[in-house]
Amino acid sequence: MATTFPPPAARTWHYTSTQGGLEKNLVLTTSNPLPKPTANQHLIQVVATALNPIDYKVTEIPIVGRFLVSKSKPATPCVDIAGRIVTPAPGSPLKRGDLVFGASGTSPFAGGGLSEFAIAGKDNVVRVPEGVSLIDAAAVPIAGLTAYQTIVPRVKKGDHIFINGGSGGTGIFGIQMAKAVGCHVTTSCSTPNVELCRSLGADEVVDYRQGSVAAALKARGVLFDHVVDNVGGEDLELYWKCHEFTKPGAVYVLVGGSPTLSRVVENAKVRLLPGFLGGGKRKLEGFFASPKAADLTQIGVWMAEGKVKSVIDSKFSFEEAPKAFERLRTGRSRGKVVVDVALKTYKESWSD
Repeated sequence: MATTFPPPAARTWHYTSTQGGLEKNLVLTTSNPLPKPTANQHLIQVVATALNPIDYKVTEIPIVGRFLVSKSKPATPCVDIAGRIVTPAPGSPLKRGDLVFGASGTSPFAGGGLSEFAIAGKDNVVRVPEGVSLIDAAAVPIAGLTAYQTIVPRVKKGDHIFINGGSGGTGIFGIQMAKAVGCHVTTSCSTPNVELCRSLGADEVVDYRQGSVAAALKARGVLFDHVVDNVGGEDLELYWKCHEFTKPGAVYVLVGGSPTLSRVVENAKVRLLPGFLGGGKRKLEGFFASPKAADLTQIGVWMAEGKVKSVIDSKFSFEEAPKAFERLRTGRSRGKVVVDVALKTYKESWSD
């Protein structure tokens, strides 16, 4: 006998505090009312969600974190989702039952993806291409969009690009996308991940455990057209030396790092002081990904063609969500950490 779908309530992970770590404060609510989409939002049954450092790093910042997610509390983390359209937004080409992937919620810091049902902006999700698994699709949104938007519109075929941090979630996509548009790719990683980066298409790999990355790049004698730094660092050491291995017009895009006071001071020094007074000698840009349907669609095309693939570090059940965050926090994941919300059951739950 078919059951009512969607149900009036669902299971959702919540937190009201991050003291001691977000994962220690997650509580599984078993009868949470379904979110109510506005006219510009879809209601989606979440099949899988992927974790990102932004899911816990920002909200754990004292005072700042509480302010940024205050409107969502009790808050539900995660933005990256893959799932099935339950109620499409009016006027959308997406239909009930379509499998989609993209960004959930209205906040990049508490997107609501760690739930059996979530909302997503009308243009923040796209169809999952034929042949691409929902687990692989869920791994894309933040990391994939960050890689795409920091590289693809900024380079041309034949450019030399350096990606600092090639084995993390964003770096893995970055290597593949840079190759997809015809770049020569150099990346950095630790010793155990050298072969992974090469297998993704990196032309050259710098093992940061073997010495200074900046020195190794300078010694190669290649001037890079573009740099994407997925690692950062408290003192921006790599940036301060990047004029030694980049062309004068190169842009240094900084993705990684923590929003600490020392980082704020370093950024101010870079931006406010001219180069001859100790400021930066190359343009430094911070970056924050934005969900764009066209970009997600192109990534999906590359995945269907086999030019880009997700690399899954580990997969956890919905009930194991706190353990998934523990894994992410180690900083040693090779690729994405994914939570399986309803992979085996989502088809059975539909009544039509």
